[in-house]
Amino acid sequence: MGSKRLGANVPAGECGVKDQVSREAQSIFIYFGGILSMFEDKTLICKDCGKEFVFTAGEQAFYAEKGFQNEPTRCRDCRQARKASRNNASGEREMFETVCAECGKPTRVPFIPKSDRPIYCSECFAAKRQQF
Repeated sequence: MGSKRLGANVPAGECGVKDQVSREAQSIFIYFGGILSMFEDKTLICKDCGKEFVFTAGEQAFYAEKGFQNEPTRCRDCRQARKASRNNASGEREMFETVCAECGKPTRVPFIPKSDRPIYCSECFAAKRQQF
């Protein structure tokens, strides 16, 4: 088999291989349920930093395999930074001190309390929840 041509081992009409990769052409042919799909590298713009990044053919094949409908909107660095900011280094949620609107006890909540809505401690919240 001296031929290294892209698709050389793919029979017409059917595909006997799961995927055929060509690094020179930066494209991937994938066989999904009777359909031969082709993906090529795309250059996208990160919505956070504005830099260009490449949505590779391999990443596109992965997205298609998982059924993802949308292309990524952030570059790898911004995705990692966003993920890190959501998951504190310590792994604990930031808690905020407030006072229960029902019993007046000090309590801690995982969100910034606003004055337009009542905040309850765990016991009062559970009691209110049973009323509904």
